[in-house]
Order: sequence, then C-alpha cells, then structure tokens
Amino acid sequence: MKTLPTKAEILDWIAANPTLSAKRDIAKAFGIKGAARIDLKRLLKELEAEGHLEKRKKTYRDPDRLPPVSVLQVKAPTADGDLFARPLEWHGEGVEPIVLIVTRASDPALGEGDRILGKLQVVHEEDHNYEARVIRRIGTNPQRVVGIFRKGAEGGRIVSIDKGSDKEWSVPDDAAHGAKDGELVEAEQAGPKGRMGLPRARIVERLGDPSAPKAVSLIAIHQHGIPDSFPDEVIAEADAMKPAGLKGREDLRDLPLITIDPVDARDRDDACFAQPDDDPKNDGGHIVWVAIADVAHYVRPGSALDHEARKRGNSSYFPDRVVPMLPDRLSGDLCSLHEGVPRACMAVRMRIDAHGQKLDHRFVRGMMRSPAALSYREVQDGMDGTPSDKVAPLMDDVIRPLFEAYYALRDARNARQPLDLDLPERKIVLDEKGNVTSVNFSERFDAHRLIEEFMVLANVAAAETLIAKRTPLLFRVHEEPPPEKLDALRETAQAAGLTLAKGQVLKTAHLNKLLHDAAGTDEAELINISTLRSMTQAYYNAENFGHFGLALKSYAHFTSPIRRYADLIVHRALITAHGWGDDGLSPQEIEGLETTAQHISDTERRSMMAERDTTDRYLASYLSERVGAEMGGRISGIARFGAFVKLDETGADGLIPMRNIGSEYFHFDAETATLMGADSGMEIGLGQRVTVRLTEAVPVTGGIALELLALDGQTMPTGRGRSGTRGAPPRRKSAKAKKKAASVKRKSTRRR
Repeated sequence: MKTLPTKAEILDWIAANPTLSAKRDIAKAFGIKGAARIDLKRLLKELEAEGHLEKRKKTYRDPDRLPPVSVLQVKAPTADGDLFARPLEWHGEGVEPIVLIVTRASDPALGEGDRILGKLQVVHEEDHNYEARVIRRIGTNPQRVVGIFRKGAEGGRIVSIDKGSDKEWSVPDDAAHGAKDGELVEAEQAGPKGRMGLPRARIVERLGDPSAPKAVSLIAIHQHGIPDSFPDEVIAEADAMKPAGLKGREDLRDLPLITIDPVDARDRDDACFAQPDDDPKNDGGHIVWVAIADVAHYVRPGSALDHEARKRGNSSYFPDRVVPMLPDRLSGDLCSLHEGVPRACMAVRMRIDAHGQKLDHRFVRGMMRSPAALSYREVQDGMDGTPSDKVAPLMDDVIRPLFEAYYALRDARNARQPLDLDLPERKIVLDEKGNVTSVNFSERFDAHRLIEEFMVLANVAAAETLIAKRTPLLFRVHEEPPPEKLDALRETAQAAGLTLAKGQVLKTAHLNKLLHDAAGTDEAELINISTLRSMTQAYYNAENFGHFGLALKSYAHFTSPIRRYADLIVHRALITAHGWGDDGLSPQEIEGLETTAQHISDTERRSMMAERDTTDRYLASYLSERVGAEMGGRISGIARFGAFVKLDETGADGLIPMRNIGSEYFHFDAETATLMGADSGMEIGLGQRVTVRLTEAVPVTGGIALELLALDGQTMPTGRGRSGTRGAPPRRKSAKAKKKAASVKRKSTRRR
C-alpha cells in the first residue's frame, strides 16, 4: 500500500495546485488507491477540523491566502544570492507561504530585516509559492519627479514639466540610468531636500520622447495639477496601519460575498451575495447583501491620511496608470477585498420582493472574507453555459441567485424608467512600451448591469437611512435639464423626424421614448449624444435635490470609499448614525460639508478633464501613422470655425476646419447649428454621415484634423467661392429661415 502523505505534504500540494484540490485529485497525486482512500479522507477531515482547510463542494482549499499587495520582511540572501521574504500579514494556520523577491535594476538595495510593500503573484515553483515585485521600502517615501533630462559635462539635470515651474534637480553620472538629452524621465529625489544648491535625483525610468505614448498620462497629470506623490507623514500613517480585528463587528466570513470587477481591476471595494427570501410573506423575493471596504476605520477625521484624501477628492484613472486617493498600503492592501483574506467592511442587508421593490434594509459593521475574486467576463461566461474551473463550483449557490435577484431589480428599474442612454465606452489597449495597439468599445454584459443595480440599491439605502436618522451627509445630485437645452434637443429631434413631448413636467420616460424611437435608425447616435449634452452635470451637495438621471428622490455615494471621498463621508455618517465608534463624522466636518461638496465636485471634474485629454492624445498617437487615410464618421458638432466629426472606428473626435469643407463659402447659423454653402445651398448639420480624409494627428496636443470628402454619400460639390475667404458672398436663407419668412408673409396677407 502506498504510504500516506503527511499533512504538510497535502497542504503544499493544495497550495501549488489550487485547481486540482478534489479528494480524487489528491489521491491521484500521491498514488493512493483502494482502502487507503479512507485514511486520506480522515486526514483531510482532520485538516478541516484544525482550520487548515475548508471544504467547498467537493474540493479542499486553504482558507486564507496572501493579498496581492502585502507587507514583507526581507530574509538574509541565500548562497545563490536569492532574496526571500516572510509575509507579515499571513492569517492562515497552515504552512506559511514562501515569497521570492524579484528585483529590478531601479529597485533600492535591500538587506536582511528590511520591510517592503510588495506586489505578489502566485507561482508553483519547488522552493516558493509567491513572487514579489518591490513597490517601495516601508519607512521611505522618496519624492517622485517627472521632467526633461538635460545632459551635462558631469551627469545632468532634470527640468520640471509643470506649468510655470522653473524647478530643477541635478543627476550624477551614476544615477542617470542611461538617459539621453531631451528624454522625459521619472526620477526620485536622492538627496536631502534642504541642502544648498540643486536637490539631487536618481532616474528610475526613462520615458523617452516627451510626445511618446508612455508620457501622455504623466503630462496630463502634471498639467491639470493632480497630486501624484504622497507626503511623508501620509505614507508613515498608512505604513503603521494594521488589519482591523473582529471586535465590535458582525462576523460575515461565512457569507460567500464575491467581488466582480474588470479583469485588470487595481482595487476591489465592493462585494455582493444574494439568496431567495424564505419568508412566506415575501414569496419570490430575495435577500441581497452588499459589502463595502471599511475605509473609515483606517482614515480617521483630521488625520494626515484624511487631509490628503480630501485634497485629492478621488482617484484618477488613465489607460496606463492610476493616481489613487489613498496610498497603496490601503488602496491595494488593507482596504481591498481580496480573495480569501479577512477584511473589515460596512455591509447592508436588503430584502426585495419578486418585482425588485425594496422592502427593508439594515446596515452592519462587519468582517468578511471573499471566497472568489471574479471578472465580469468570467461571471457572464458562467451564466452563458461555459463556466471556468473557478466559477463552476459557485454557479448554483452564488452566481445564479445573484442573477435571479438582478432580474427582479431589472423589473423595478424598467418601471422606474431611469435615463437609458446607449453610449459605448472606449477602451484603449496599450502594449508594454505604452504604444496603442487597438481602440475597442468595451463590451457590456448582464454581469455589469447586475453590479450597477446592486450598487444603486445600496446607495439608495444609505441615503434613506441617514435621512431617517437625521444625520448630515453628502448627496449625489443630478438636476433636470434647463429649458434652453431641452429646446435645442427638441429641435434636433424634429430635424430627425422624431418628437420630444412638450408642455408637461419632463420625466426620464419622455427622453427614453425619444431614445427608443431613434434606436436602430441612422439618427440613433445623434439623438443619444444630443440627449447627453442636454443634461446638467451631476455634483455633490449637502442638500437633497434628487437624481433626475436615475429617477430617484434620494441618492448618495456609499459603494466606493477607496476612490471617492464622498463615499468616505457617507460611511462616517453611517457610523455616527448607528453609534458604531469614534471614527464617525466630526463636528468640523459637519460644519464644512458644503465646502467639501464643492471641492470634491471640482476635483471630480479635474480628473475627468485630465482623463479626456489623455484619451485624446492616445487616439491622436494611434492615428498619426494613418495620415492620408479615408474614414467614416458622423458630424458631432458645428462651430464658426468648422465641423466636428466622431470617427466610427475609434470614436475619436476630429475637426474639419472651414478651409477643408468643399470649395465654396459656408455660412454658420448658430440658431440651427448648421453650416450652409453660399453657392450650392448645401446644409451641414448634426448627425450627418461623412467620409473624411485624415490630414493631421498631433499626439502632443491630441489634435486631429480632417478634410470633408463626402456628405451623406454625396461627393462634395465645387463652387465659385472659397470657404474662409474675405468678402463672403451674400448669405442664403436656411430652410428654417425660409419657412419662418413664409409664415410671416402669410400672416401679413391675412391682415391686409
């Protein structure tokens, strides 16, 4: 008979082979057959009873694992020069994982006993279970510098790219990292800040040509004044944090709260679970749990972390990087709901009926442990009949109940009629060097809509609870469109042969009918864009004015406190309302809520502008190699100096300057948002199909220039004049002006 493996050998096998952890897989791996399987079953039961394993369906898994970002203590180098580290946040009771540090040339020198914050990746090697990349050494916070490198006789210097800044840093020869004159570089300050003369810096990454794709987001960050380095005291506060304990919390670790995020998610701040309601009075109803990272436990009012989080207002997301609101020790580690790791949370339990109407809810401060971190694609594939090995064991008890609850919420959404815009999101795909490889439109799955509906429900519950408990908070406000913008939308709809109701209180249902009528027609995109442009921008306010777009009377942001300061305020308000601790809203915060609301509304717009500028530059870079190519698109805007076109393939916005619109003079009519040819009478308006030639794409500015070749399939005619020349020919009346003049003439005749 084959000798039974030891408990340590079984744990090592499961750690190295997480997808082959069924009893039969373990038996096969150790050559155990026949009656010996009974002894193996006994061993597995003992490991389960001791807490080393937990059984899920027919598989055994280590109940705890290391988070993707973790604090490590460096061990002495091996005889081969390898650096291993001990994980300081190992929660499991089994065999402690072994971590190999994979160093890079730009990493600081590490010695035995040093503590680092590392990014971990699971591997299946003989001598280690994880590999770690150094994020930074704990206790150090070198200032990051972005600028242009200027070569000198001895080393060189870095010139800041910040607007209006004349700051410079000296770079010794041995710290230049091979940088060339004129390159954009990223460096860290390497000398005392108070020393006489220029501060010294060490280059950690060469970004190349300042106009190259890899430099795009960094330039936008600095141009818009987004803070991208944390002060020393903020990093020190974050590094001193330890994981929250169970004391004073409801134990939710047995609740299978899963996270569902994009495949490249950098932080995970929300998890959910649903199950049928067994209350006979709520036949067909559901219980929905939404758990959110308890950021308020770590970021206390008045702390250095709190001041910096408020200053930033929110995280900013770019195709190649994130500028987080909180340091990576919190955003990527302690406040991220990683798979298999105990994490502090704020959770809400909500009961809904069979039609998705919320019956009641209650908030708890808890401790959870997510059994799985999934992507939208994985979850959708599971529902479409092709679950992965990771998703398959969760389908019956976790995934399908989530979707059943979502279908009920979808019915409630359809009855409520929130604004239903169809505007696909662009996704820029980069290679390792930062070059754009493709521009795709992100796929939208039911898995996306499920998470959206759950988050909306939780946000509504937060607002209702705080209103009922008369606790101050920040509302997310979206007011209805102003009359003048509605009139413009109405005219656009009429020009497309559609109707927007007039003379009644505007509801989102009226706009949805317009969008529905346009769906599937050539005017669909125009109507969607025009409807979006008629909307006011959402903002934060201490007073409640409702949320027009979502068709909700009360709405607050509760579900993303890692990346939005408004959500952190709402968490603190809930702590105060329930009396959960001394980390709730302070009197100073309550007094300054209006100022905070204005500030974080401004930082949100700042991030949106920086993200938009970055996208424009990446698209211009992508198209710069296709100058001269013909492309299709639609007129998306009209101005005195030309027409804007949204290109079909990439969604990029380009300008056709007046000089590139045919060979005749074009008059601009602001009232009708059209251009009219002086000779041909041709009208150019919103939504028309065009064929254009790309004449210019400038990555540095993001500018894209086009030449109009055809309008609605008709080649541009040749006229006597020239657009943009002096002495413009007499203005011809537009169709709308002619119609108005005819109406006036008829009225005058009747009066005579």
